[in-house]
Amino acid sequence: MSSLIFPFDKKNLKDFFSIEFLIVITSSIPSAIIADFLKIPLAWMIGPMFATSILSLYGISIKVPKILFSFILLILSLHIGSYIDLNLFDQIYNWIWTTIIMFFYILVSIFFVSKYLQKFSNYSKQTSIFSAAPGALGPLIIIAEYEKTDLSQVATSHLIRLFVIITILPFIINHIAAQDVSIIEQVDQISNSHFELVILFFCSFVVVLFFDKLKIPAALLSGSLVSTGFLKITGIASYNFSNDIINICLLVVGSSVGCRFAGKSVKDITNNLFHGLVSTLILIVLGLIAAFIATFFVENNFLTLLLSFCPGGIYEIAVIAITFNLEPEFVAFHHVIRLLFIVFTIPILLKILKKMKILKYE
Repeated sequence: MSSLIFPFDKKNLKDFFSIEFLIVITSSIPSAIIADFLKIPLAWMIGPMFATSILSLYGISIKVPKILFSFILLILSLHIGSYIDLNLFDQIYNWIWTTIIMFFYILVSIFFVSKYLQKFSNYSKQTSIFSAAPGALGPLIIIAEYEKTDLSQVATSHLIRLFVIITILPFIINHIAAQDVSIIEQVDQISNSHFELVILFFCSFVVVLFFDKLKIPAALLSGSLVSTGFLKITGIASYNFSNDIINICLLVVGSSVGCRFAGKSVKDITNNLFHGLVSTLILIVLGLIAAFIATFFVENNFLTLLLSFCPGGIYEIAVIAITFNLEPEFVAFHHVIRLLFIVFTIPILLKILKKMKILKYE
């Protein structure tokens, strides 16, 4: 069975034996080891991310097989799902307030960042709205293409933001607030049931495909969380992945971020870098404000709230939450909610602006 999420076709399977993937492996592993030796937080993601980004920007053809990336994201989703228990449902009731805050955070972010991009970087109104959205690059690219928006500017803005967020956040958490967090502990693999792991993989695979068929955003994450959570709560199956496996996942995620710069030149990035940094800073400040407001409604660690309102990639931020043990299930829930809000809010916003003749088709 093949799908866009799990592409088991001949071409994607051939990518495992391609020169492009071999270059990724030979550059990512040494860079991860060096970053780990230098005590860089999230070394197994940041090291490969920098290495593959440099290769991409200098025109070297590299790629991470889509099926491998999907498999790695599935593992990370199962890992996040292992944090789900019955107590989680008691807490979700309180998360309605942070969900409401998330909605207004998105609207305010789009307003301020789009205004900045229009005024100082000469982005058109429509392109600025897509570029200002705090995350959801994949779905936004699909909508932006349909709306005839400049995909290159939108993608570059989001990639710069993602790169900056992934780079600075681990340092902030690790060095400034180290006393408030704890790195995940080593897992006893002997106590794990590998048969239960097979059950988790199979059930998650089926539910993810079903969610994808229903066009549910972030089907891979949401489908895995629903499946894993149900199996764990009912006592049917649960599994804890070792740090070594998570490090491999980090390496693939970091490499895939770097590969996304393919087709971009150093000049493209340089031209957009300053405004990308400023817009990222605006989003971070707004995220800090949203996280602060949320402290009046929930009792979660402030760093957990910060990650929840962080304008980064859903999986990349989840990885940071996992690594520093900052309530990954809470962070993942809010990023899925943010993704849903963005996917449904942007088209409605564009329709309203066009009806008011503030915006025209480009």
